[in-house]
Amino acid sequence: MKNLPVTLFIVFLLAASAAAQGSKQVPPGVRAADKAEADFEKNVPPPQITVQRKPPDLRPDADQLAKLAESIPADIESVRKGVLPKDVIQKLKQIEKLSKSLRSKLAN
Repeated sequence: MKNLPVTLFIVFLLAASAAAQGSKQVPPGVRAADKAEADFEKNVPPPQITVQRKPPDLRPDADQLAKLAESIPADIESVRKGVLPKDVIQKLKQIEKLSKSLRSKLAN
């Protein structure tokens, strides 16, 4: 007799659980729509990526960037000796500008 309320409570929980699982039925039209969508996706070809424009000529900017970059180590050595070349800051700004320009041209 002492276990009767506990047993009834467990039976009630099991019945509620079974009722909740049974209420999640999927209508047959939804399954058919999902299958049709999956079949459609199988038949769609992947998109073709084509380049329709001529890429810009990057060589002049790249050559100028390389030339400026080669001169920086000598300028930094001068800075270590206590002499700041007057154009080193301008060179670094030009390097930054050229690298941003090349990066944006390559990204497009």
